[in-house]
Amino acid sequence: MSTMDQHRIVFLERDSIRGTFRRPDFPHAYVEYPLTKPEELAPRLKDASIVIVNKVQLRGELLATLPNLKMIAIAATGTDNVDLAWCREHGVVASNIRGYAVDTVPEHVIALTMALRRNLLAYRRDVQAGKWQQAPMFCFFDHPIGDLHGATLGVFGRGSLGEGVARLAEAFGMRVLWGEHKGETKVRPGRTAFEAVLREADVISLHCPLNDATRGMIGEAELKQMKRDAVLINTARGGLVDESALARALKEGWIGGAGFDVLTKEPPREGNPLLAIDQPNFILTPHVAWASARAMQTLLDQLTGNIEAFARGEPRNRVA
Repeated sequence: MSTMDQHRIVFLERDSIRGTFRRPDFPHAYVEYPLTKPEELAPRLKDASIVIVNKVQLRGELLATLPNLKMIAIAATGTDNVDLAWCREHGVVASNIRGYAVDTVPEHVIALTMALRRNLLAYRRDVQAGKWQQAPMFCFFDHPIGDLHGATLGVFGRGSLGEGVARLAEAFGMRVLWGEHKGETKVRPGRTAFEAVLREADVISLHCPLNDATRGMIGEAELKQMKRDAVLINTARGGLVDESALARALKEGWIGGAGFDVLTKEPPREGNPLLAIDQPNFILTPHVAWASARAMQTLLDQLTGNIEAFARGEPRNRVA
C-alpha cells in the first residue's frame, strides 16, 4: 500500500467494548459493525486493509482471501482467535492490547477470592433462607471462614495481570508462589515447581495465554493434587481447565471452591458442565473481569494508538 489514504478500516465487533473510539488521525475509510457472524466475515472484509477484531475467529483460510489486508488490530490481550502463524508468513502485522486491565482484572480476582475464602455466598443463602432469624444466638458458624492474611497464593502466568494480582495479595499479607511451566524439570530462579504450587497453595490464580502448551493444564490429576480447601480462580481463558473435571471436583469436594470468569466456548449456547453447578462455593461471572469503564476506555485509546503507529511505519505491541 503506497499511501495512507488507501486504508480501509473495518471494526468487526464495536459493541463488544463500551467507550469512545477515537478514529485514527490519518486519511482513511471506516466502517463498524455492532457484531459479526462467521458467515459475514468474508463480505465485510473483502476490501479491508486494517481489521479491528476482539473475539471473532480469523483463520488463515479466510485471511488468504483478503488481498488488501495489512494489519489486524486485536482489541484484547489474548490472541488465540487470530492465526498469527499465517500473519507472520504473509507479512501481515498483528498488534494486541497490553496493560489496560492491570487494575480491574486483579481486583476481580481478589473479589472472587475473598467471597470464596469467607464463604459469603453460603452465608447469604442461609440468611435468605431464614436461618439467622431462627438462630439461638447472635451468629452461627456453619461455613468455615479463611483469611487472606497468612494464606498462600499460587500464580501461573507472570505478565502484568499476574503481577497485579500478586501486588494486591501481598498487601493482604499473602505469601505468593510463582508457578513454573507444567512439565518443566528445571525450575527458574524465583519460581516454584508446578506440582509444588498445586500442593502448597490455598488459592491458585491463572493468568496464562491459551496455547498448545497451556490448554488443559489443570485437569483431574492436578485438581486432586490441590488442598481439599483450596480455591481455583480463572480469569484468563476457559480452555486452561478441564471443565468437566472441575465440575466433578466441586460436586465431590476435591477442592474448596472455584471462581471463574471464562469458559471454553463463549457465550455457552450449547451448555457447559459448570453452568449446572448450583453451589455457594462456585462463582461464575460472564467474562467481565476486564470490563470496568476505565479499563475499556484505556483499551480503546491504546487500540487507536496501535493503528496510528502502524500507519507511521512504526508498529507497536506486535504479536506478528
